[in-house]
Amino acid sequence: MHAIEVSAPGGADALEYISTDIPAAGDGQIVVRTAAVGLNFIDTYIRSGVYPTQFPWRPGSEGAGEVAEVGDGVEKVKVGDKVAWAASVTGSYADFVVLDADDALPVPEGMDLPVAAALPLQGMTVHMLTDGVTQLREGDTVFITAGAGGVGQLFIQFAKSRGARVLTMVGTQDKADLALKAGADRVFIQKDFTDITAELSTQLRAATDGRGVDVFYDGLGKVTFDAAVESVRRRGLIVLFGGASGQVPPFDLQRLNAAGSLFVTRPTLWHYIDDAGERSRRWSHITQAVLAGDLDVRIGAEFPLQDAPAAHEALEGRATTGKVLLIP
Repeated sequence: MHAIEVSAPGGADALEYISTDIPAAGDGQIVVRTAAVGLNFIDTYIRSGVYPTQFPWRPGSEGAGEVAEVGDGVEKVKVGDKVAWAASVTGSYADFVVLDADDALPVPEGMDLPVAAALPLQGMTVHMLTDGVTQLREGDTVFITAGAGGVGQLFIQFAKSRGARVLTMVGTQDKADLALKAGADRVFIQKDFTDITAELSTQLRAATDGRGVDVFYDGLGKVTFDAAVESVRRRGLIVLFGGASGQVPPFDLQRLNAAGSLFVTRPTLWHYIDDAGERSRRWSHITQAVLAGDLDVRIGAEFPLQDAPAAHEALEGRATTGKVLLIP
């Protein structure tokens, strides 16, 4: 089989396309023939050394495919089942992937495997952001960065279904059109700002009659965090869920006091899905929303597995919209 591996931290060119043996299932494990792999910014953070790991390292958390082998002690999954996953034992950038059987997410009948591969991390992240980190309520006004991205488009749809008013920012007019199509109430274009902190916060205050947004969902980090502090209402919430523009440097907690007794959280999905029951509930809610037609999953780009370096460059260069997949 073929796989992608990284021998040492580096740029996208550190992703190597290799030939290797098909892995075997251990006790309590399954082997899945991969149909599609979901790309996520965390893959680039680990590859580049922002998040530590042991090298050599095989990237990829999520994907979907068909069970090819089951190990001893596996009872709930059988060969031929279609499953997705948010975490794997061997890394998802490969033709075959080993999972702990308990981590397999059942793909519901009627859902295509590429769509299922796009949902574990981004779909359950959106569920966590709207029903976990906080409980979005009808009438809330929220802002999210990168509204044309994979998380952004899903978030807009899910938040709107809960009755929230959604404001967002994107990089280009084409991306603005996608965010509006997803249901955003207002879209700002980043290149129109010369000072994001001052100008974005001014716009968000104006859009809320000076009050500020209830929640500022920040997936960019470094370039938008100061704007978040200036844009949230008194006793409002900043949810820092990514760092696509770089990590937020250390800051004085007294700023939260001065800005209106603000709350800040830096959630990671794993703390919201490590319980099997909670993980099952989030997966079920997201997949059922897709099947019901309430949530449209947009696959923005597909790359062959061997073109993983180009896929990483496109993702890091913010040249993509919707979900990016690798196809073995």
